[in-house]
Amino acid sequence: MAGGCVPNCKCVWPWYSGKSLGSASVLPQQNLFPLTCEGALLVFTSTFSAVAPEEYVKRNYANNISEYNTVLGSLNAQRRNFLLRDVYDDMLLDGVQPIRDTFHTLIVGAMKGARLQDALYFMDEMKSTGLMPDTTIYNFIISTCGKNKNSDCAIQVLEEMKRCGVKPRGQTYIALLCACASCGRVDRAYAIVRDMTAAGLGLNKYCYAGLITAFKNREPVTEETTSKIIELVKQSKGWSSVEASSGSGDSGMIGVTEEELYNIPTAEIVHRRYINRQLTVYHTALHACADLGSKEAVEKISEMLKQDGYAPDLFCMTQVIRCYLRCRDIKGAKKIFDDYISSGKPLALEFFTVSQPNFVQFCSARFM
Repeated sequence: MAGGCVPNCKCVWPWYSGKSLGSASVLPQQNLFPLTCEGALLVFTSTFSAVAPEEYVKRNYANNISEYNTVLGSLNAQRRNFLLRDVYDDMLLDGVQPIRDTFHTLIVGAMKGARLQDALYFMDEMKSTGLMPDTTIYNFIISTCGKNKNSDCAIQVLEEMKRCGVKPRGQTYIALLCACASCGRVDRAYAIVRDMTAAGLGLNKYCYAGLITAFKNREPVTEETTSKIIELVKQSKGWSSVEASSGSGDSGMIGVTEEELYNIPTAEIVHRRYINRQLTVYHTALHACADLGSKEAVEKISEMLKQDGYAPDLFCMTQVIRCYLRCRDIKGAKKIFDDYISSGKPLALEFFTVSQPNFVQFCSARFM
């Protein structure tokens, strides 16, 4: 081992070719040699000290907090959430101090990318700078726990939130309910409903959607599962608003829909013109029954939808077709597909890609 390393040091750096770190060229293995700690320090020092100021400016993509925030927002918009931590590290190396908006953007990105470790890391970093997370930040963390099916972590976050004197809101409890639902924890979901009722909070459509998801994910699946889902759809007709302010009206929720926060099946497409947001409970119920492969339940829920005076939107029809395909009823799926095409209603790519798992059979039936 080279003289600069401590005794018994096992820290051998990756093979180094003598090229700059930005080089894309790869040299043969025989031209490479391993670096120890001291050797790596010498290489890095010589590499970066040799960079001219104008070259450094050309390579650097941000110089201040405003530019870094713009970069982070762009990465979120492009769904390149895996790069957020790299940008954050670059920000610190440049000596740029992150602000509250920076951490908000970082944690939103981690939530949308379902990157729980990153979300928790950014929250810890936020605290280390003296900024305390607010209710909205905690809501995002709880939602990220749900996306990772980690209800235990979500409950721990709520407990920490209370210890820090941050008051949970209705959105907090619904996010927690949906996090427990992702793991099939029906008992915990109903316990949260009881807490909400005791606090004087009514149940809205997202609460019922969460309860439906809880029954869908509960194991083992029994005959009672679909009957409970249908029962919850009936109960949801009297839903009320939990809070006066919706997600879009909350300044801390800018860029995040309630469907994203609560992990509703339509979260990724909620802004599409063919989605009727009034049908959230029906969306969730049809999606759940399609996952369970219960054609009878799907047909019953579709009938309830029509009896309530609603026309099924494209997402509803997509779930019906998906359920038929899972049940190997190719001809039934073909008829629903043809009827919708003939109706002249709006179409979208998702309506065609739903047949992908059974593409060959579907095409055979479609063009017979």
